[in-house]
Amino acid sequence: MSHPRATVHWIYAHPQESSFNARLFRDGVEALSRDYDVETTDLYRQRFDPVLAGPDLGDPQGRDGNVVELMGEVYAGGQVPPDVVEEQRKLHAADLVVIQFPLWWYGPPAILKGWFDRVLTNGFAYGPVDPDTGLPLRYGDGPLAGRRALVIVTAGEDERSIGRRGVSGDLDSLLFPLTHGTLWYTGIEPLDLHVVHDADSLGRTEIDHESARLRERLSGIADESPSSPYRRLRDGDYHGIRALRTDLLPGRTDLGIHRVRSD
Repeated sequence: MSHPRATVHWIYAHPQESSFNARLFRDGVEALSRDYDVETTDLYRQRFDPVLAGPDLGDPQGRDGNVVELMGEVYAGGQVPPDVVEEQRKLHAADLVVIQFPLWWYGPPAILKGWFDRVLTNGFAYGPVDPDTGLPLRYGDGPLAGRRALVIVTAGEDERSIGRRGVSGDLDSLLFPLTHGTLWYTGIEPLDLHVVHDADSLGRTEIDHESARLRERLSGIADESPSSPYRRLRDGDYHGIRALRTDLLPGRTDLGIHRVRSD
């Protein structure tokens, strides 16, 4: 008896169809499609509207209220806009989420940020409370728990300048709002970043090498785990839901303290 294939949702944010990112997108989707059912979201090609506006907040439009609560009411009442419904369907069906983008101004393109704003709504991606502890089900738990995510990012800078002591800041820290504050917050476990440095200056041979490197990583993605996973809120390392206990890594305030095996 055959088992159903796992599902991948690949979210891609780059405007040029002839770009290096487009090459990685095509090659990666093709490689995964041999063993997975792959659904894609090509944000620019789909002309996804990243602006959270009136329809996302329900009828009557323009009414007063907290945005989070209004979006929760919209989700609970089945009034989510059709384009968001489709994205939520793909994300809900996924076992693995791949998020690919170029690093622009030290963060993802605005269209991807808008996708998170509109798709990860109250009720769908967060909101429940653990009845036993009274803690919100977030940071490792929640409606999207059980999924893993691979973030693929291309950067124009070299490994030194965007490394731990680099003038541009450490890439893991720059993307902390995505990996921890967005993915892990909703229960999705982020794997180690897949980074392509000097992406603006790669020649044909280097592009072929980077495509092969991505395909090699994807070939083993089913068995991959993060090398240094984030701490779960429920495990008691934080005071309530606010701060890491003072006996854990005392004196340190860097973002690495939120990983289980912090160095």
